[in-house]
Amino acid sequence: MSLKVYEIFKSLQGESSFQGLPCVFIRLAGCHLNCSWCDTAVVRTAPGIPMEISDIINRISVMGARVVEVTGGEPLLQDDSFALLSALNDYGFTVLLETSGACPLDKVDPRTHIVMDVKPPSSGEASSLCEENFARLDHLDEVKFPCASREDFDNAMIHLRRHEHRRWRPLFTPVTAHLEPSTLASWVLTEGPPDGRFQLQLHKVIGLP
Repeated sequence: MSLKVYEIFKSLQGESSFQGLPCVFIRLAGCHLNCSWCDTAVVRTAPGIPMEISDIINRISVMGARVVEVTGGEPLLQDDSFALLSALNDYGFTVLLETSGACPLDKVDPRTHIVMDVKPPSSGEASSLCEENFARLDHLDEVKFPCASREDFDNAMIHLRRHEHRRWRPLFTPVTAHLEPSTLASWVLTEGPPDGRFQLQLHKVIGLP
């Protein structure tokens, strides 16, 4: 089984409840979305380097981190990404999947910690969301609501009211080029859900990839 890999690197986990932990990132090439403020746009059309799953695991197993994230682009566009997630779990890693929410999650290994984005109106890709994915999420999983405007925050709250009996945890992240972090933080404090987590992209704050 082979995947097109854009890069593999070790850094600190910058988002989610795993924020701050050493993490190996497996960034797969390709994405079918074109978000207006995408921060990995070069990955969208990159051809990637073909790698067998066994070669990926051999490479990351010596990098000294127990947390591994499979990300993109949109990693689930590649059919063998599901086998990769299972293999990483079998090897004993704590496995995170960062996904746009535009691809079905039904084949994702249930041991995987899913971090699903909900693309807001400002991204231009809000209609890409696969609503059925919410039913797949459980207590291991998190949904990230990037916000570049008040409209984006209000859209996030609509989703949260629709899923008031959720088991997954909501995350709020400012698109800092468009929205002051303190503004979003105040909305989360005064109007957000009790379990909502405000976060900055830690890796960018401290200048890591």
